[in-house]
Amino acid sequence: MFEAHLQPRINKEDLGDFFKHLGMYSRLNETELEEVLPYFRRRTLKKGEVLIKEGKLVTETFWVQKGLLISTYIDNKGKDHIIQFAMEGCWITDQPAFYQQTTASYTIQSLEGSVLLCLSFDDREKLCAKVPAMERFFRKKANDSFVKQQKRLLTYMTSEATERYHLFLEEYPGLIQRISKKTLASYLGVSRETLSRLRQDKK
Repeated sequence: MFEAHLQPRINKEDLGDFFKHLGMYSRLNETELEEVLPYFRRRTLKKGEVLIKEGKLVTETFWVQKGLLISTYIDNKGKDHIIQFAMEGCWITDQPAFYQQTTASYTIQSLEGSVLLCLSFDDREKLCAKVPAMERFFRKKANDSFVKQQKRLLTYMTSEATERYHLFLEEYPGLIQRISKKTLASYLGVSRETLSRLRQDKK
């Protein structure tokens, strides 16, 4: 059950890491940064809480200020697939459902206690119209995400387990210490024994 806790309007002093993230893709002046704040709200999740549930309407996208989340998909055979991890500095939602304003195909939940900045679809549209620099931000961020997704897809379709493991380390630096071996093996599509060999070879 969704139990995220909606908190009051965010203070600018709390968001140095978020503003730094925005600056990676678009330049915003002080006035524009002030205009951005009212569109976001902060949410907290306890470990194990569900943020987005398969079959439910998706109206928001989330930026992880603190913590770790996982997005999973269950196929028609009942097999669970890991789609994405999101740690500090990452965005996460069910993207097809969010952009099309439909119900989720994925389930997203917290692997750690997490603090998120949430932005609704309607507010995202209003924000982009009011602050053009944010429209540029979301466009460039989407382009960057698309490139990474394509790289990951090709690697997982055509490469050996070693290359998939190296891509994981590149894409999620530091994450290997925060997830279980079972979860990592599932994400890579390998056995626990193969994962142990990959980790040993890396050393």
